[in-house]
Amino acid sequence: MAGKQALNIVKMKKMKQEGIPLSMLTAYDYPSAKIAEEAGIDIILVGDSLGNVVLGYDSTIPVTLDDMVYHSRTVARGAEHTFIVADMPFMTYHSSISESLQGIRRLMQEGHAHAVKLEGGAGIADVVKATVQAGVPVLGHIGLTPQSVNQIGGYRIQGKDEADARRLMADAKALEQAGAFGIVLELVTEEVATAISKELSIPTIGIGAGRGCDGQVLVYHDLIQYASPYFSKRFVKTYADVGGMIRSSIEQYVSDVKGRAFPAAEHVFSADDRVVESLESLYGQAKGQAQEQAKEKVESQS
Repeated sequence: MAGKQALNIVKMKKMKQEGIPLSMLTAYDYPSAKIAEEAGIDIILVGDSLGNVVLGYDSTIPVTLDDMVYHSRTVARGAEHTFIVADMPFMTYHSSISESLQGIRRLMQEGHAHAVKLEGGAGIADVVKATVQAGVPVLGHIGLTPQSVNQIGGYRIQGKDEADARRLMADAKALEQAGAFGIVLELVTEEVATAISKELSIPTIGIGAGRGCDGQVLVYHDLIQYASPYFSKRFVKTYADVGGMIRSSIEQYVSDVKGRAFPAAEHVFSADDRVVESLESLYGQAKGQAQEQAKEKVESQS
């Protein structure tokens, strides 16, 4: 978007202090990123949720670093003036810090991201700290962490009891202490998410975490119902049924092709008279015969 300046982590922290909410949306390719930027989105997340909504997997676990680099690079081309965060995928930052930084380097150098997102709390604080010390902004992610869905027993609401609330607060503080510039809170009870947001000096961005967060994030395909079938989610507000519009449009196209309504006269190109005259010698068909046959076909369709 002409004239738009990308946010940075200093501006984001100032927005929290001033009570200005941050808007974040996922994107996975050039056109979706381009449209999101034109609409004025603050932050684009190239999420490993692409495994579910783009690649057809039933979780984020099969997504590879190569997948993330590829999609981040295409998003960066479409949103040149927007702050882009890219997810580090499953098991790419849990071995050695050296190996973790190699993957992060690829997302920044090859994927052209401005920051990376890591799932987990106190257990990954050392990786977050090392990444920040290497000069890479880190967005944390606690609550429901999809990469750990098999360990936590499915897509469960987090922060429903006191022990869980204390754990989430401790994780949030550990990430802040390690240098994260912000934290995504996913499927966390509103009361706990609000308490965490008030306690931290860095912004929180909620998805299914209520109204007390410093910003909100949604998945692109959820926001516009770009899926088949689309399953509604309590924490998602949909703004259009793009999937239905696309399906209807393709159905009409199929019908037009089958009924010979497309292409119509306005969709074709005509040669000049010299070319038409040469058809007689090329194909043994007189000009008048060719024109008459074309006229009869048009009349039969009307």
